Amino acid sequence: MEYNSESEKMFRNLVETRESCRDYSDKVVSREDLVDIVNTGRLAPSACNSQPWKLIIVDGETAKRVPEHLQSPARPINHFSNNVSSFIVVCETRAVLMKGATCDSQYYAQMDIGIVAAHLVLVAASKGISTCIMGAIQETGIKQILNVPDDVKVRLVLAVGYARTDDLHTKSRKCFEEIVGINKF
Repeated sequence: MEYNSESEKMFRNLVETRESCRDYSDKVVSREDLVDIVNTGRLAPSACNSQPWKLIIVDGETAKRVPEHLQSPARPINHFSNNVSSFIVVCETRAVLMKGATCDSQYYAQMDIGIVAAHLVLVAASKGISTCIMGAIQETGIKQILNVPDDVKVRLVLAVGYARTDDLHTKSRKCFEEIVGINKF
């Protein structure tokens, strides 16, 4: 494929090479990098610019308490999180839309959460930092550790660290024709 500009080439390369990491090295992500990821990621668009999120940086000793609330005794998931030195917890806050902006068929906040999460992982990848988005979480425990109010929903937890290797996996995606319709379903 031919690219129109250097920035397009860089962005496409970022999207093509970013992957969910489940094997982290013991190298710690600096607080400065975590703040930069969140500061840049927060620029993500949202419905009516409502920004219905609170992004919590979790590192240091507090980060060591998070993995037990990302794993399930019933299912062997997220055990890699024991080796992650930092997390970004994405909480959903109340979305305040512009006056008169309502749409009964859509609940925008959850879509906006997905958009900010995508921005966060791409910003991290641009810095050579790996991530994994986790939605299977034990919310009550995470809320207790981070003092999240009862009326705020913890939606996602992003593992943030450095991959043990630079080896990329082959991406498995549905083919274009299976997921794209042009002027019809």
